Amino acid sequence: MKLKLTLAFLLSGHLLMAQTSEKLIPYVHPIIGTQRMGHTFPGATAPFGMVQLSPETDTISYELNGKYNPDVYKYCAGYQYDDQTIVGFSHTHFSGTGHSDLGDFLIMPTVGPLKLNPGTAQQAHSGYRSAFSHTNEISEANYYKVKLDDYNIIAELTTSTRVGFHQYSFPKTDSAHIILDMESGIYNYPDKNVWTYIHVINDTLITGYRQTNGWARNRTLYFAISFSKPFTSHGFRNDSKKEVYRGFWGKLNQSKDFPEISGQQIKAWFNFNTSEGEKIKVKMALSPVSMDGAIQNMQAEIPGWNFEQVKADGQQQWETALHKIEISSKSEAEKENFYTAMYHALINPTVYTDVDGRYKGLDQNIHKADGFTNYTTFSLWDTYRALHPLFNIIEPKRNADMVRSMLAHYEQSPEHMLPVWSNSANENWCMSGYHAVAVIADAIAKEHLNGYDPQKALEACVVTARHRNYEGIGDYMDKGYVPDEKSGVSVSNTLEYAYDDWSIAQAAQKLGRDDIYKEFSKRALNYANVYDPASGFMRPRLNDGSFRKNFDPLSTNNQGFIEGNAWNYTLFVPHDPAALMNLMGGESRFVRYLDSLFTMELPDKYFAETEDITRDGIIGNYVHGNEPSHHVAYLYNWTHQPWKTQARVRMILKKMYHPTPDGLGGNDDCGQMSAWYIFSTLGFYPVAPGNNIYQIGSPAIDGATLHLENGQTFKITVKNQSDKNVYVQRLTLNGKDLPGYQLSYDQIKNGGELVFYMGGKPKK
Repeated sequence: MKLKLTLAFLLSGHLLMAQTSEKLIPYVHPIIGTQRMGHTFPGATAPFGMVQLSPETDTISYELNGKYNPDVYKYCAGYQYDDQTIVGFSHTHFSGTGHSDLGDFLIMPTVGPLKLNPGTAQQAHSGYRSAFSHTNEISEANYYKVKLDDYNIIAELTTSTRVGFHQYSFPKTDSAHIILDMESGIYNYPDKNVWTYIHVINDTLITGYRQTNGWARNRTLYFAISFSKPFTSHGFRNDSKKEVYRGFWGKLNQSKDFPEISGQQIKAWFNFNTSEGEKIKVKMALSPVSMDGAIQNMQAEIPGWNFEQVKADGQQQWETALHKIEISSKSEAEKENFYTAMYHALINPTVYTDVDGRYKGLDQNIHKADGFTNYTTFSLWDTYRALHPLFNIIEPKRNADMVRSMLAHYEQSPEHMLPVWSNSANENWCMSGYHAVAVIADAIAKEHLNGYDPQKALEACVVTARHRNYEGIGDYMDKGYVPDEKSGVSVSNTLEYAYDDWSIAQAAQKLGRDDIYKEFSKRALNYANVYDPASGFMRPRLNDGSFRKNFDPLSTNNQGFIEGNAWNYTLFVPHDPAALMNLMGGESRFVRYLDSLFTMELPDKYFAETEDITRDGIIGNYVHGNEPSHHVAYLYNWTHQPWKTQARVRMILKKMYHPTPDGLGGNDDCGQMSAWYIFSTLGFYPVAPGNNIYQIGSPAIDGATLHLENGQTFKITVKNQSDKNVYVQRLTLNGKDLPGYQLSYDQIKNGGELVFYMGGKPKK
């Protein structure tokens, strides 16, 4: 019998499963990070699933009195642990992002008088929302359960890749309703819906679509709903305000049991009579292509009505995925953190292909993915750093499909660029850099090609990096930096472009393109052009070559950086730390600078205006929740004091990751925070994706086994590890001493055993 853990029990830090059990799902806590900064969602999804089915705990508008409403930021993933009501269950979510969209097709079961507005948290009974309690809430991988107290309904959710499966246990009543709210969404505002449509085919099958203009400005998603029981009647309400011309539809009585409706703001309801405890099941399939595509996805993935079987199948997918890395640890909290991080890391990117291989492209045409699965949700400013490098170890074929998806994006993009931050056949243009090139370069370095031409991939990287009218690239190419007058994040752009250019150079060298290698190796040195030796920081530089006079290296506002300050970003030269160290005055000053980052006191005023960072997410001036700092703790490895990397990494792991609702020190950002945790807990990290070198840190577990797709296993054994014994005394690989503090990809790929010998004092 499979054990079911209540949320309260999960959060208590105890487990019902014996330590010797092979089941890893009980160590997964989808609730981690739902509160405050983490913005994850606690619902049901398959690994990389198109459907991410989860409760919404409020409906906060993106705008308030014509301006941005800062409270909406808490609802990037729709769920807040501290809230006391649920407004329904929607089918698409982002995991841990600092901006948002989606929340499509909200379904809410109710009984009693029909209510079609969600109401407010302050006046819950004014709408269809319901109170709930965490004591009656269960959250597992691919399963969510909660009691809706106001209606005495038990709601259960599970999924396949493309289909959400609801199971609602109703009380005895002749007034049961299932509401489909097409108006609801995340980061919603009154005109976000461009158009919606519902077609009632018969008394158990409904299809439709919604087109929205949000973060993705031209997004269309299709659905098909199937009920396990025929509804007795149904109706629509159209709250659209701007439909000046409605044609001659008034010839028909559309008020009750009409077969279709369309408009901007639509709600539908379906009525049932139920006996005590009767289960009404609802399947909702999604498609980026068509309503027929959604029906085909449903028929292919969940043709029947066995909820428990679908749940078991999805959980088996998670068990298989989680077993790619098996760890051993005496700490239960460490296991909970690790496998929750694994779970979060395997949610995004998401499948964006129907079962027949069709998908919508950036050109808004329908394409066929030939020989690969098309993916979307590329939060590349975050995920190039550790998430995609993690996939190159444990999910290389899938990562190759993601690269092919990026190349398809490039071919279909009207701007003819690789993705920057893309979702649902849209480019969102969020954040800086052109970091798809780093993901592609890293895959080429590790020879994970799987059906794409690496030369054409390199060409896509080069064309993107030469796109002169994109955020200062023309000036960057001409001057060697982005001028302060041309961009509010000129220094960040310069530094990130330089790293991306280095990654292009590495791919070019691998593929024998010496001309490209020379061009982009030179461009990779541009980071030095924004270093101000007088102040000792990277600094905004004006068009005339001078540095900006008014400058505060601790401020994150209007200083030329994105999600960081000069003190942090000065260290963003991951491709050449040795040269950066010389630029900054040599090893002694470099070490003092690194030390100060972790030990100084950052006054509250410097992050008071930021949405995603609180005091809990900061160690000194080191802001772990903002990804430009993720490589920084490993920079001591370029000095004669590598033991400081080991101490800093272990400190960050302890301070920034906890198995609690507010357990992340920042946004998970589609898995990047979790991928950092996974690598660092294992004892190594990819400081500069695009090469095959990992920097050694300090493992926080007793051992691990990595099961690789090529059939090899890479074993990590840690001797004498504890919270005090964080310092590496000796490293061996396959019985031979491993010199330095580096590990190569080939050494992992070929299998073998890496042994850490730990101690309580630095080995100087």
